[in-house]
Amino acid sequence: MTEQATAGGLARHEIRAIVAGLMAAMLLAALDQTIVATAMPTIGLDLGDAANLPWIVTAYLLASTAVTPLYGKLSDIHGRRVMLLIAIVIFSVGSLACALAPTMIALALARALQGIGGGGLIALSQTILADIMSPRERAGYQVYIAGVFATASVAGPLLGGVLAQHVHWSLIFWINLPIGFLAFWLTNDKLKLLPRNERRHRLDYPGAVLLVLGSTALLLALSRGGVHEAWTSPTVLGLMAAALVFGGGFVARLMTAAEPLIPASVLANPVVACATLSACFAMGTFIGLTIYVPIFLEGVVGLSASQSGLALVPLMIGTVTGATLSGRSMLYFRHYKRVPLVMMGVSLAACALLAVYGDTLPFWLMEIAFAFLSIGVGTILPLSTITIQNAVVPHQLGIATAAMNFFRSLGGALIVAVFGTIVLGAAAGQRGADLESLLRGADPALLAAGFRHVFLAACGCLALTFLFLALLEERPLGERPAKG
Repeated sequence: MTEQATAGGLARHEIRAIVAGLMAAMLLAALDQTIVATAMPTIGLDLGDAANLPWIVTAYLLASTAVTPLYGKLSDIHGRRVMLLIAIVIFSVGSLACALAPTMIALALARALQGIGGGGLIALSQTILADIMSPRERAGYQVYIAGVFATASVAGPLLGGVLAQHVHWSLIFWINLPIGFLAFWLTNDKLKLLPRNERRHRLDYPGAVLLVLGSTALLLALSRGGVHEAWTSPTVLGLMAAALVFGGGFVARLMTAAEPLIPASVLANPVVACATLSACFAMGTFIGLTIYVPIFLEGVVGLSASQSGLALVPLMIGTVTGATLSGRSMLYFRHYKRVPLVMMGVSLAACALLAVYGDTLPFWLMEIAFAFLSIGVGTILPLSTITIQNAVVPHQLGIATAAMNFFRSLGGALIVAVFGTIVLGAAAGQRGADLESLLRGADPALLAAGFRHVFLAACGCLALTFLFLALLEERPLGERPAKG
């Protein structure tokens, strides 16, 4: 391969240097998504506050979801490099605070700080790849990106379970510090080579505030409803009302602001809409399963924390396999939706198998079902990102990519809330339970019945993923759209 300039105006060796830095930044966020899940039961019992354990996930989701569009817009204004470096530093400081947290409340606050940094890591890395490569070139690099997520998918559950059971759960956050230092060192100089596509913009501060308040109120309502309080409680209804008011204000701001936070042309783009909705349901299902399948494996199947980490690997590695298949199909096939559509059908069948037979499946077949379920989900990840970036002009890459990640995270929070309500409802059938009773021995039969409904809900989400994927316009992948 020659060292000639690519579509982004950089030589091949410069592209490889930038990609190396971005992979380190992605590893920070990817590892965090997989390593925490298997350690959650141990963290809840060690801190003596398992009832508030969902806040480990919710606080991170709240913060990362709310700030993701801000990173996109600010990167369009000030450039990608400075915003990515800020994200790495905030994430690393948040990880340090997590490792030192003495209580669940302190840990939740530290996870929120970590989420403020994490909200920019993957979205900005994806945007930078779009800055330096055409969509077809980007598809060719999916194998390297998939390698990062493969590492996180295999190492995360294993490390989370082993460190929590045999050493101390705080180590799952300490290991972020050397990775964060490596990511900062690799990206600091290399990103100075980036082409500059940003234009003069103004950040819509009222719109940003309305978006943060609205999404935070909605996520708080979803995290509390059916778990800590009834859906009809004054607190949950008040949060829902606040989310509706702030959300309505944000929509009004989008329609009236001279330069809204998310341009109307991006939201109205049919490719952006279908790809975002498909990614929303696919990734939301995956996040929900990675959080609650460890409880299924420990509370129903009877595995230990380290064993459940090992058993979770097929679910994790399947997404990487699917992403690689999808990326390669986009590189070689004109009709690049065919592979994801077929694999989503396989995922639906695997999820239906889990829903119908649940814990009565032989363990080896259960593991195969987890793997095939996640392969279809994995095919959506590169497809949605590349098709969205292929459909917008260069100076909107940051906000378009961030908007996709924002709605994907919002969907994840919604589906996590639904799954959590189902699981806790099953435990409540025995003793009015919360997560404390789940971890300390809820009736496995009741829990197994609850998880059959979780897998049924996952089937519904995967069916919606398939629907929006089928509706997605299959535009040719070539050079970027003309500047406009």
